[in-house]
Amino acid sequence: MLEKPDIDDALILACLRDAFGIDAHTLSFLPIGADANTAVYRAEAADVSLFVKLRRGDYNAAATAVPKALHDAGVAHVIAPIPNQHGALTSPVADGQLAVFPFIVGHDGWTRVLTASDWVTFGRALKQFHTTPLPAVVTAHIARETYDPAWRDKVTALISTLDRWIVDDPVTYGLADLLRERRWQIESLISHARHLAGHLRSYPPPQIVCHGDIHVGNVLITPDGMLYLVDWDTLVYAPKERDLMFVGAGLGSSDPLGPDAQAALFYEGYGTAQVDLSALAYYRCERIVEDIAAYCDLILLTLPDNTDRANGLAQLASQFAPGSVVDIALATAERPLH
Repeated sequence: MLEKPDIDDALILACLRDAFGIDAHTLSFLPIGADANTAVYRAEAADVSLFVKLRRGDYNAAATAVPKALHDAGVAHVIAPIPNQHGALTSPVADGQLAVFPFIVGHDGWTRVLTASDWVTFGRALKQFHTTPLPAVVTAHIARETYDPAWRDKVTALISTLDRWIVDDPVTYGLADLLRERRWQIESLISHARHLAGHLRSYPPPQIVCHGDIHVGNVLITPDGMLYLVDWDTLVYAPKERDLMFVGAGLGSSDPLGPDAQAALFYEGYGTAQVDLSALAYYRCERIVEDIAAYCDLILLTLPDNTDRANGLAQLASQFAPGSVVDIALATAERPLH
């Protein structure tokens, strides 16, 4: 979220004090992240800096329980939440849930290009997550992949109504123009995802607990080179390709290593993996369709002065750049399934 939510800072400070026993003297909103339901802050107390995360709307307790369980199991590449005074990992505030973490100084993979060594460490960290047993009580409420057509249906409906849109501001005009120009690619993504979803329902791959959104933007690297996997709001039981789709997919296109070199280094750390190409192609196509739906909602359903809108349009447009995620997703989908 790039705009500060309409929640009084005093409510968050009171929650930190009353629920967590932390007497913070300052609270600073951090304009980072693309999730409109999540706002993050840096809080300063007498002897500690804290990363404070406010999740509004739907909330799954696994988002804090899983990193806590991984940390307790010895996985060093996660940041454990700080329990409140009753041992719970979140506390209610306003219409959301507040989670508190140690503040780790570092940069994500959007703002600091991953080195060759970082890619190897990233692979090793994700493999450790994928193979660490988690208690059933922690994973009980994690959803399972169903290959739901909701995103595909939504974008299909949006595209079909383009000629009837009321375009009354520059960002909406830019979105409509982008969708018209790229309509053939969008329809190809939807068609591939629909076909692959049917294939995967008929021949379902094994499912594991996946992060669900583990692109380089959810990798945090400290100045001394420590790497953390962060932002666990999208956990899902799914084929491992749900996470592996991001590797070599064209994200972080400013990286001089390029997608193929990134993937080779990542798998040096992750180890040998029998990748199901049908699942990989499905997730690469479906993820872009989901992004289109989410950015359309952001642009069409918020007020024109919301600064997230222009940023969202720029991020969506970048996916259609030559050699970027759309081209790679379509190329992946056009390979033989096996």
